Amino acid sequence: MTAKISTTTSVSIPERMHAWRIKDQPGPISSNPLEWVEVPVPNPGPGEVLVRVRACGVCRTDLHVSEGDLVVHRKQVTPGHEIVGQIVALGEGTDRSSAADEDAAGEGEEATRPPETKRRGSGRLRIGEYVGVAWLRHTCGECDFCRSGAENLCQKSQYTGWDANGGYAEYAVAPADYVYPLDDLLGAEEGREATNGEMLDAHSEQGALYSVESVAPLLCAGIIGYRALKRTGLLRFVDDRAVSESVTKGALSDGNESAATAISRPLTLGLYGFGGSAHLTAQVALGLGMRVHVLTRGEDARKLALELGCASAGGAYDMPPEKLDAAIIFAPVGDMIPVAMRALRPGGVLSLAGIHMSDVHTLNYENELFHEKEIRTVESNTRQDGREFLAFAARHHLDVDTHPYPLSQGQKALQDLKEGAFAGAAVLLP
Repeated sequence: MTAKISTTTSVSIPERMHAWRIKDQPGPISSNPLEWVEVPVPNPGPGEVLVRVRACGVCRTDLHVSEGDLVVHRKQVTPGHEIVGQIVALGEGTDRSSAADEDAAGEGEEATRPPETKRRGSGRLRIGEYVGVAWLRHTCGECDFCRSGAENLCQKSQYTGWDANGGYAEYAVAPADYVYPLDDLLGAEEGREATNGEMLDAHSEQGALYSVESVAPLLCAGIIGYRALKRTGLLRFVDDRAVSESVTKGALSDGNESAATAISRPLTLGLYGFGGSAHLTAQVALGLGMRVHVLTRGEDARKLALELGCASAGGAYDMPPEKLDAAIIFAPVGDMIPVAMRALRPGGVLSLAGIHMSDVHTLNYENELFHEKEIRTVESNTRQDGREFLAFAARHHLDVDTHPYPLSQGQKALQDLKEGAFAGAAVLLP
């Protein structure tokens, strides 16, 4: 088919594509609950973009969707929400220059709304432009949560690869207001526009900070890890220009305005589980001067942690060599919570990064909760979290440990993730 776009440029797009989708019912990944199918290429609706998928990260949430740990939101959904895509068509009215609101204060009600509810960008969305498509794909923009900067708690939120088809496919559709420009990470090439009706076949990575393969895990593993780190409260002690002013001010709003100068020693952070998200979060924390201790089951993961500069790497149920100011659990294992709580200093915070976790059976109040220790959960992220993290990644280069798989081996990648066959992150490449 030939898609007509608002710039009057036409791009040749095939009628059909290959994709993975869940069969009639999700199930254990060992039972092969996904099927490899040929389906029509989707058309972008108003306010949407169609991207040719160049890379899609394999996230543990994809595993939860495939195995039925998460309630089915869409039958036979295509998983995948760490998409690096190249825009090949714009839906009607999809024009960033005409839809964008100014970042600075302007006139009317829009100027008073939090960044999460504003459309972002400068200039037009371009055919050939590389964008990131992440987990969050829709919020109502009108509820108390959306209007107070907590759009991740919107009760009408929708998600890529759960409510709508995702990136385990050759093409995907995404709302334009929820994609992330990637020029700062991949480099802004000249000549990305379609030429003679055809897309550029490949992205040149010469001079770019990252490859399309290494950017993919940043779009969920990186953003969610960053959100989990924010939830620990440790960023209120950090003074770094790469952490936005709004984060610092927000973290200090509880009256601890002197917190950033109150502690002269390095902050201590424990990470329980060390896969795609944790190995990126560790580098953010290290870049901000924290001392990081990793507790995880995999020998390869412990080795990677030490190679990245973490202070120690022990078993998942070991005690770290020193008390922790905060900890994050990435593994979906509820039994780790009491262990992590015992490792915290008085006043320490445990952040739970996962969307799914096994039950927590018992907690001892005196040994695991007393002394004003806290447990905080993480639900998705705001678009502001995404912008902050990607800006950090542009300033502080992160070593992304990736394991490429052909798109046709998407189910195998999920099976290997379940078995702990690799440290770091798997990425599907069409």
